[in-house]
Amino acid sequence: MGDVRSANSVDVRLGQRVRARRLDLGMSQERLAELLGVTFQQVQKYEKGVNRIAASRLYDICIALETTVARVFEDIGRGAMTGAHGRAETSSAVDGVLATSEGSQLITLFASIKSPKVRRRVVELVKAMASGDR
Repeated sequence: MGDVRSANSVDVRLGQRVRARRLDLGMSQERLAELLGVTFQQVQKYEKGVNRIAASRLYDICIALETTVARVFEDIGRGAMTGAHGRAETSSAVDGVLATSEGSQLITLFASIKSPKVRRRVVELVKAMASGDR
C-alpha cells in the first residue's frame, strides 16, 4: 500500500469536479486562488489531484464556487465499487470532459440545441469523428 498522504484517484476526480465547477462559473484559476488566499499554482495542483484538498479547504472552495461539498462528492467513490463498465466509469469520463474548457463549452452549447433531431445528428457526427480518430 502506498503513502496514505499521497494523492490518489479520488483526489484526481475531486480536482476534476472543482475545475469543472470553476469553468462552469467562468471563473479563472487566479480568481479562485484570490478568493482562497492561495497561489494559482496551488489551485492547479488541487485541480490536477497532485495535492490533496483538506476538508476545511474544500469547504472554502465550495463556498467560492457556490456549490456544496455533497455535490462535489456525489458518486465520486463509486469507481472502485462499480465494475469496469459501470456508471462510475462513465461519470469519470464526463468529469474529465467537463474539466476542460472545450468540454464545458461543448456541453453548454449542446444543451442549447432545441431540436432532438439536430442533437442526434450532432451525436452521430461526433461518433464518426471519434471512430476516424482511432
